[in-house]
Amino acid sequence: MSAEFGGRTGRQGKLSQWLRGRRPKEDGADDGDREALLVAAAGAGLPLAPAAHPAPGYGCSCDRVGCPTPARHPVSFAWQTQSTTDRAQIERWARHQPQANFITATGMVHDVLDVPAEAGLQALQRLLASGIEVGPVAESDDGRLLFFTLTRGTPEDEDEWWPCELDCHPETMDEHPGLRWHCRGSYVLVPPARLPGDGSPAVHWVRGPEHPLPDPLSLLEILTDECARHVGAETGHAGEAWPLRR
Repeated sequence: MSAEFGGRTGRQGKLSQWLRGRRPKEDGADDGDREALLVAAAGAGLPLAPAAHPAPGYGCSCDRVGCPTPARHPVSFAWQTQSTTDRAQIERWARHQPQANFITATGMVHDVLDVPAEAGLQALQRLLASGIEVGPVAESDDGRLLFFTLTRGTPEDEDEWWPCELDCHPETMDEHPGLRWHCRGSYVLVPPARLPGDGSPAVHWVRGPEHPLPDPLSLLEILTDECARHVGAETGHAGEAWPLRR
């Protein structure tokens, strides 16, 4: 797997040439490519579990009427305990559920800093230009960039846990257009994944899982700065990223 996967070029015309490489063909990848990408993610320490997949139109493969997060959620309520990095189990899931997306549970080994794509790509360019170590980064065609980092840790005192609900919840994230910090109790789709809609929108790697997970605090200042710029541009005044509780 290459060190960096190409990103889309349409809305980020001003980004540097290295970020404009050819996008991987994950949308039409064969089963072997899909399985290899999932195994690589698990090999990097990302615990995986099967998720729903798109149904015709904008629907979801689950039985929930009016599913609020079609093709974005686990298929089992036990996804936190089910999530695994075991290669044999992931290969079985991938072969027996050929249409399934996969999620990775955050707060166990890794967290995810989830930002608007425009802000995230600008931040990524700044981070790399500054020599800051950046780990895996995924892009969702619905306009988000996912920065994979080390988790905050596992304090001995259970009351010291920072649950994901302090920042976001998988089914209410649209309320918070800035930075979302996925940690304990949350999950994100892991590439390759397909989303509902025309044109086969997808989740794909911008930087692959072979990159070591960085400390989240090393990315936070630049990410929040770019999110503030993004929110300000959308609202027409100086905006601030959605505040993170400490």
